[in-house]
This record gives sequence, structure tokens and C-alpha cells, in this order.
Amino acid sequence: MATQDITSAQFNEVISSNDMVIIDFWAEWCGPCKSFAPTYEKVSEQHADIVFAKVNTEQEQELAAHFQIRSIPTLMVFREEVMLFAQPGMLSEAQLEEVIGKIKALDMAEVHAEVAQQAGES
Repeated sequence: MATQDITSAQFNEVISSNDMVIIDFWAEWCGPCKSFAPTYEKVSEQHADIVFAKVNTEQEQELAAHFQIRSIPTLMVFREEVMLFAQPGMLSEAQLEEVIGKIKALDMAEVHAEVAQQAGES
């Protein structure tokens, strides 16, 4: 699946209606973002079961502020509506594949139980 641009209006729906979503926060003026884009696109084509989304931080400043994006590119990975990974900087194809593999391998029942426990403690 190719990448898709998402806006703040679509964000919650994309996260809630897909098992796994990877988001690239980027901007048109960002050199590293432009360098990372072909890698992100290539990996997206190898994982039809994952939504690869892009958020333009210039156009979606409210969304970028909500997630406290301070450096771009920043990647975030959500699985079953839980943010499991957030990291600024470019990843190589191998690094991105490694992140995907690790997140797919997680026992989401355990993750949801841990999130519920943490929510109960706060």
C-alpha cells in the first residue's frame, strides 16, 4: 500500500479503524524528510496490512503540537490504538523493518492490560 496523507480531521478515524498505523511527520522544507520519503514509500509497498500515513507539520500544526513534534522527520507507530513507538530522525530501510517486526511481535493483550493498569494508577 502506498502512503497516504492524513489531516487532523481524519486522524482519529485512521487510528481507530486500522490495526497498525505508521505516521511520518514531515515538512516540505525539511531535507532529511525528503531523503527519508523514498525509504518510507518503499517499505510501505511491502506491508499491505499496515497504513503508512504522512502528516505535513506545516499544514497540520495543531496535530504536530498535540504530539509535541519538535524535530522532523518523526515516526510514530500505533497498533490497536496504542502509540508504541515515537522517534525523531531518519531510519534506514532495515531499521524501519526492525521496528515493524518488533511491534507486530508484541502481545497486544499484555500491552492493553499494562495501559489499563497505568491509567488506573494516574
